Amino acid sequence: MKKAFITGIAGQDGSYLAEYLVSKDYEVHGIIRRNSIPEHQELRISHLEDKVFTYYGDMNDPTTLSRLLGLIKPDEIYNLAAQSHVRISFDIPGNTVMTNAVGTLNLLEAFRKECPHARFYQASSSEMFGTGMDDDGYQREGTPMLPTSPYGCAKLFSYHIVRNYRKSYKLFASNGILFNHESPRRGSNFVTNKVVKAAVSIKLGLQSHIELGNMDAYRDWGHSRDYVRAMNMILNHSIPDDFVVATGMTRSVRDMCKFVFDYIGMNYEDYLKINDKHLRPEELPYLKGDASKIHHVLGWQPECSFEEMMIEMIDHWMRRLK
Repeated sequence: MKKAFITGIAGQDGSYLAEYLVSKDYEVHGIIRRNSIPEHQELRISHLEDKVFTYYGDMNDPTTLSRLLGLIKPDEIYNLAAQSHVRISFDIPGNTVMTNAVGTLNLLEAFRKECPHARFYQASSSEMFGTGMDDDGYQREGTPMLPTSPYGCAKLFSYHIVRNYRKSYKLFASNGILFNHESPRRGSNFVTNKVVKAAVSIKLGLQSHIELGNMDAYRDWGHSRDYVRAMNMILNHSIPDDFVVATGMTRSVRDMCKFVFDYIGMNYEDYLKINDKHLRPEELPYLKGDASKIHHVLGWQPECSFEEMMIEMIDHWMRRLK
C-alpha cells in the first residue's frame, strides 16, 4: 500500500485527490491549517474521516512539516496548500508569498532531509504565464512566464525552486502547471461558484443582483476531479517532469455568466452590476493551455466538459439553497 501526504487536503483539489487516492488503495495523510470554526476545517473531506489521517499543520512551520514527513515516510507528496485567491493576493502579498513560495521551500527541505526517495508534486499555476503567450494564442511548457499578480509571482518561485531541487539533489520533483479548474467544492468567492451561487439565489428570490469586475477576462476552465487524476499520473511517470494540464478551450467571464443564467431561464444582464473593487490592479486578460505533452506522454484527457461542470455546480446550489 502506497502512502501519500497531501498539503491542503481540505481544499477543493485536496479533497478530490484524497478521494481518488483512497479509491486506488493508498494510505492517505494530510495537513489542515487550524481554523477557529472546526466545522469549516474538514467540511470537504468529512465523508472520508475514517479513511484518511489528518494533522494540524502550516506551510510556514518547517518543524512540523519535517516531523510529519519523518513520521509518515510517504511515497508521494502533493503540495496543494496555498493562498489561492489571485485577487486577494494583491491585498495580502506578504502572506501569499510566505505560504505559496517560502512554504514550498519549507516542504522541499523536509522532503530532502526526511524522505528523499519519495516523489514530490508541486501545484503550479497557469497564472505564472501572465501575459506570456505563444504566437498561436496558447500557453505551453516553453512559453515565457510573465506573471501579473503576487500569486503568480509566488507560484513562479515555487515552480523554479522545485526544478532546482530536482536537478541539484536528484530528487523526483515534478510540476503540474494547472489551468483554472472548478467544481461544486470551489470557494464561493471564486468567480465561477460566485456566479452560479448568485444566479441560483436570484432565481429563488434570495438576492437581487450580482457584482462582478472584468467581464472580458478569458480563462481555460476544467473540472478539478479530472485534474487530480493528472497529478497522480505525473507522479507515477517514469521520470520527474513538468506538464501543462488544461482543456485547450477558453471562455470569458461574460460567456460563463450567459451560460449559467440562460440554463436557469434568466438574462444575466438584468441582474449584473460592475464594481471596480473586483478588478485587479493589473488584469490578466487571457489564458489558454496546450496540454499536448501530457496527452502524448501520459495519456491524460479531461472527461468532464465545461457545460457538464457548470450544470453540476448549478444543481449543487439548487439543492443547497432550496
